[in-house]
Amino acid sequence: MKKITKLLLMFTVLSTIFFGCSKNNNISANDTATNNSNKKIKIVTTIFPIYDYIKNITGDKLENFELTYLLDNGVDLHNFQPTVADIAKIQNADMFVYVGGESDHWVENVFNNVVNKNIVKINILDIMGDKKKLEEIKEGMQHDEEHGEEHAEDEDHHDEEHDHEEEYDEHVWLSVKNAKIICENLTKNISELDSANSEIYKNNYETYISKLDELDKKFEEVSKNGQTKILLLGDRFPFRYLVDDYGLDYYAAFSGCSAESEASFETVIYLSKKIDEFGLRHVIKIEGSDEKIAKTIIENTKDKNQDILVMDSMQATSVNDVKSGANYIDIMSKNLGVLEKALN
Repeated sequence: MKKITKLLLMFTVLSTIFFGCSKNNNISANDTATNNSNKKIKIVTTIFPIYDYIKNITGDKLENFELTYLLDNGVDLHNFQPTVADIAKIQNADMFVYVGGESDHWVENVFNNVVNKNIVKINILDIMGDKKKLEEIKEGMQHDEEHGEEHAEDEDHHDEEHDHEEEYDEHVWLSVKNAKIICENLTKNISELDSANSEIYKNNYETYISKLDELDKKFEEVSKNGQTKILLLGDRFPFRYLVDDYGLDYYAAFSGCSAESEASFETVIYLSKKIDEFGLRHVIKIEGSDEKIAKTIIENTKDKNQDILVMDSMQATSVNDVKSGANYIDIMSKNLGVLEKALN
């Protein structure tokens, strides 16, 4: 009897550790507490765009899935650390979709202890193949290793090691063209998980792709007709894939994955001079950041009258945004409107 009691107690403790240690506010489509939820296909994704792609691909059949978006509290991808509850969801999932860049360094440890050995693991950067791009450090841009050259003479023997530490730009979803590639892969894997409804998923995919195609053409048109081909951000720059798609150029305070938040005097002056040189009328910042750097750049221009615009990288999309109807196409359409202003 004592042995049984001890076993029950142990089971209770383990259950608490894996499922109750952290308050779990993740948004889960059709997440229920009934036994029926065990029959649902469990898909977990880290970022909002993937969550929204899957909702569009599954359509009316979303009820067949337990779809979880982990970063739903608005935390930036680069700062996310999974809770115990997050890890439990991933380890019990049928499919896990993640970006696969430096920010997801924690993922491999999670995979070492998966409960479902047949879990489908989708690394978005792997999907992109040779279309993925290395993190770019442009002239005038402040970055995390900017002082490394000061010690170059003392660290020549580390050069080879650093050459292998180049990071890929993780923000692949900010290219509508990339979104189409990602959706094709998601549709294939979802159809294999629920083959009985594969034709429905294929039709939903084709409908969604037609919307992405239309948006892609609008970006092409706006970029082609712009009076300038240059964007200037007083902020991080996660839009590398977008500008490369449409033949645009840019200047920015930091790279897309930079952890920096304070721009140096040299960076501010460099960007201010670029505004004067090209006659730019706008400085852009990304969602969630303040206007401090953008305002300082403007204050150091000749005219000091540029407007500040906001582009949304979808790195801070919260559960409240989702409940209010936030979706990928609407957000990218708003970015299109901002781009049109910035290029004219």
